[in-house]
Amino acid sequence: MPERIVLETRGLTRVFGDRVLVRALDGVDLQVAAGEILAIIGPSGSGKSTLLNLIGALDTPSSGEVIIDGTPLTKVRNIDRFRGRTIGFVFQSHNLLPTLTARENVEVPMYELRLSGRARRARAVELLDLVGLTKRADHLPSQMSGGERQRVAIARALANEPAIVLADEPTGNLDSATTADIMALFARLNHERGLTIVLVTHNTEVAAAAQRVITIRDGKIQRDVTMGSEIERELLLFKSSVLGQAILRGDTLPPEIAAAAPALQHLLEQV
Repeated sequence: MPERIVLETRGLTRVFGDRVLVRALDGVDLQVAAGEILAIIGPSGSGKSTLLNLIGALDTPSSGEVIIDGTPLTKVRNIDRFRGRTIGFVFQSHNLLPTLTARENVEVPMYELRLSGRARRARAVELLDLVGLTKRADHLPSQMSGGERQRVAIARALANEPAIVLADEPTGNLDSATTADIMALFARLNHERGLTIVLVTHNTEVAAAAQRVITIRDGKIQRDVTMGSEIERELLLFKSSVLGQAILRGDTLPPEIAAAAPALQHLLEQV
C-alpha cells in the first residue's frame, strides 16, 4: 500500500523586494509522508523559515504550490479556517496567551470547531495529560517553566487533530536537558499517534533526532538525507563540530588527521 503524502510542494518560490529582488525560496519540490519527523536545517537566511511559513499558509508564494493532505492551498477559500483545522503550530517563543491558564490556552483553537464548553475542557485536559502536565492545567504561563510552556504549546498544536504539526525552532530557548525532553515527547507522539512533524532548527542534535533531514541553502534544497542509521546521526553531529567544519572548508590540519581528511570530507558532504 503506497504511503500517504501529507505535505507536498511543487516549484515553490518566494521572492521579496521591488527594485532589488531576493529569491528567499527557489523552486522547492518536497514531499512529506504521513508519520514522518522531518527536520529542516541551514544557515541563517537560507530560506528554511520562509519554507515553513509557506507550508503553514502564513505567507503566500510568488509561484508554485503547497498541497496539504491532498488539498492545494490555492483552492482553499477560507485559509484561516483551513489552517486552524489542518495545521498545528509550535513556536520558539510558545505564543501562549498570558492571561489564560494552560487548559484555556489549549482550548483556544477548538473554538473554530464550535465544540461545547464541556467538550473543549475535556479534550484540553486529555491533551495536557498526554504531554505530562495534568497537574499544571490551572496554572498561568508565568507560573510554569520554559519546558512546561512548550509542552502546553504542543498540546495546543494537537487540539484540532491536525494533519501536520509545524515547529519553528521549538527548542531554541531551552537548555539541553529540556531540549532532550521536548524531542523525546515529539518522538513519543510520532510513535504512538503517527503524528507528522516538520521542524526548523539550527541545532544539529535536534535535527539528528528526526527521521529525515533536509539542508537548505540559498533557497534550494541542497541535501535530503534519511537518518537510517546511528552512523548517519553521528556524522550529522560531527559535521557541525569545529573539526568537522574545518575538514569541510579544507583547512590545514594536523598530520595525523590530514591523511584521513579527504575521506571524512566525502562522508560529511553526504549528510
